[in-house]
Amino acid sequence: MIQRNRISPAVGAVTASRATVDVQARVINQVYTWMTLGLALTATVGYYVAESEVLKNLISSNSLIVIGLVVAQLGIVVGLSAGINRLSGSAATGLFILYSALTGLTFSVVFMAYTYSSIASTFFVTAGTFAAMSVFGHTTKRDLTKLGSIAFMALIGIILASLVNMFMQNSMLEFGISVIGVLLFTGLTAYDAQRIKEMAAMVSDGESEAKVSVMGALSLYLNFINLFLMLLRFLGVARDE
Repeated sequence: MIQRNRISPAVGAVTASRATVDVQARVINQVYTWMTLGLALTATVGYYVAESEVLKNLISSNSLIVIGLVVAQLGIVVGLSAGINRLSGSAATGLFILYSALTGLTFSVVFMAYTYSSIASTFFVTAGTFAAMSVFGHTTKRDLTKLGSIAFMALIGIILASLVNMFMQNSMLEFGISVIGVLLFTGLTAYDAQRIKEMAAMVSDGESEAKVSVMGALSLYLNFINLFLMLLRFLGVARDE
């Protein structure tokens, strides 16, 4: 008599669980890989522009170009966030790469304004803080949803305060914005790390895997960039020229 090979429910559950863990680990790895590549592209473009007299003069002397770049960046972030379900994985990835490059163009003003040594030291402080909060977000058993809600409200407050300070030019207000900004993006890093871990566990196919990887990378990328800029206000050393 020919017997069929039966897999007990317990074994099947373990296999499915193992597959989910493997997919989750792969997605998280892709998230941090894309984020790192995005940061590397931004830094490379920013440095190249700052070292090119033609490009440096073009961007620093024409405010319309800077405004256009900022509008384009905002458009890409909104487009990715709102249209991720309609976009293919490759299209989402392409937009993320484009966004990283455009950010490098506007980021060139950082290389023009601060010494390279202070930029490097601030980067390492940011990387250490970011890594610690990412590990915390991935490993903590606490639900950080409430932290995310508070951080979102704080983000709106910082944006409004920054807009007001553009006209007031108040140094104390700017200091307060910087302090809150450091705390805000530190907390958001932990929150997003936990959220990405949860999203990665729900990935069902290759297409959704690519989308979750890109959106997760974009969230962490934005946290890293903003945390870096906030810390640079404290640690950055202005160029003499």
